Amino acid sequence: MLAGAATAVAAVGALLALTDSASPLRGPCTLLFLLSAPAVAFAAALRGLEPYGRALSALAGSVVVNMLVAQGMLAVHRWSVHGGVVVVTLLSLLLLIPVILREQISGKCTQR
Repeated sequence: MLAGAATAVAAVGALLALTDSASPLRGPCTLLFLLSAPAVAFAAALRGLEPYGRALSALAGSVVVNMLVAQGMLAVHRWSVHGGVVVVTLLSLLLLIPVILREQISGKCTQR
């Protein structure tokens, strides 16, 4: 239930950032989204690790993704909040797609 609430708050953060809302919750909720989206993708990919190591590695990977996105956008002089949220979302999805496909394939193989 806690994970569902955190996901909802993170999704609201992304929505607030993309709609340019003047809400005081925009900053904290967007930060939660920017940290949790890549962290969830990394945690799903690192299934073999123990929970503490997995959480630490996922959080570190999330920070790295966010820093690389920010550096890349600043280097090409195209920094924007919208662009950062969109790029982090796309990179998180690109990290998550192979994990989902691998589970789909392994699930079909075990059913036969």
